[in-house]
Amino acid sequence: MLTSIAIGAAGVVILVTGGELLVKNAASLARRLGISPLAVGLTIVAFGTSAPELAVGIGAALSDSGTLAFGNIFGSNLANIGLIVGLCALVRPLPIDNAIIRRELPMMLLATAAAIVMAFDTDLGETRNVYTRSDGLVLLLFFGVFLWYTLGDLLRQRGRSNSCDTLKIAAAPVVADGAWAGSAANEDLGHSGITFRLVLIALGLVGLAVGGNLVVTGAVDLARALGVSEVVIGLTVVAVGTSLPELAASLSALRRREVGIAVGGVVGSNIFNTLLVTGTTATIRPMPIPEGGHLDLAATAVLSLALVLFARTNNQKIIRYEGLGLLLLWAGYLTARTLWLSL
Repeated sequence: MLTSIAIGAAGVVILVTGGELLVKNAASLARRLGISPLAVGLTIVAFGTSAPELAVGIGAALSDSGTLAFGNIFGSNLANIGLIVGLCALVRPLPIDNAIIRRELPMMLLATAAAIVMAFDTDLGETRNVYTRSDGLVLLLFFGVFLWYTLGDLLRQRGRSNSCDTLKIAAAPVVADGAWAGSAANEDLGHSGITFRLVLIALGLVGLAVGGNLVVTGAVDLARALGVSEVVIGLTVVAVGTSLPELAASLSALRRREVGIAVGGVVGSNIFNTLLVTGTTATIRPMPIPEGGHLDLAATAVLSLALVLFARTNNQKIIRYEGLGLLLLWAGYLTARTLWLSL
C-alpha cells in the first residue's frame, strides 16, 4: 500500500512539472509563430493530454476490454467538464473566446450527439448495443473534419501574422549594428528558439503521459488493495487519472493567465476523446456499451449543454458559482453511479 502511495505521489510531481513545461513553452511558441494560444490549446495541448485516453483505449481494445475503454473515455469527458472546468472557474473566472462558442463547443455537442445515437443499436433491431467498426470509421471521419477546420484556422492566423510582420519590418528603423529596433522583430529572427521550444513541449507531453500513468497505476493498486471492484475503478480512478494531464495543464495555464490554452485544451480534449479515441478503439475492435452506459452518455450530454449555456452568459465568462455547479453535477453523478455499481 505504501508503494502504491509513493508511485502516485511521484506521478503527481511529474504531472505538475510536465504541465508547466507544456503550457509555458506552448504559449511562447504561439506568440513566436503569431498564432493564438487557443489554437495551440485545441491542437498540441488537446492531443497531448488525450494521449493517456488513447493509450488506454487501444490497450483495452487489443485485450478485448471494451467496457473499460468506454468508461475511460466518457468518464474522462465528464471529469474534463465537471472537475477541470469547474475547479478552474472556482480558482478564477474563465472568459470564453468567441471561436470556442462559434465552432468548438458546437463540434463537441455534435460529437456527443453522434456517440449517443450510435449507442442505441437494439432500437434498430440489433442484438446488442455496441460501437461497431463502421461507427468508429464515421467518428474518425468527423475527427478529420474537425482537424481540417482547426488547422486551416491556424494556418490563416499564421498567414495574417506573416503579413503584419512584413509591414512592421518594412517600417522599422535600422540601428547602427544592423539589428532591427523593437523586441518583436528580434524575437522572430532565427529558428533555434522554435526548435528548443518544440523539444521542451515534447518533454512536457512525455511528463504528462508518464505522470498520469504513474498516478493511475498507484491509484488502481491502492483501490484493489482496499477491495474496490474493477468496474468502479474503471469509471472513477482510471477515468479521473487519465484526465489528470488536462487538469495539470489547465491549472498551469490558469496560473500563467493563458486562459485560451486552459479552455481550448479541455474542449479539444473532449472532442479528441469522443471522435479520435472512440473511433480508433471501435475500429480496432467493436466496443460494447456497458450496463448503465447510456446514463454515462446522458450525463456527458447534460454537462456539455451546461458548459455551452454557462459559456454564453455573464459576458461569455464562466464565473465561480457556475464552476461550482459543474463540479457538484460531476461529483453527484459520479457518487450515485459508483454506489449503483457497488450494489
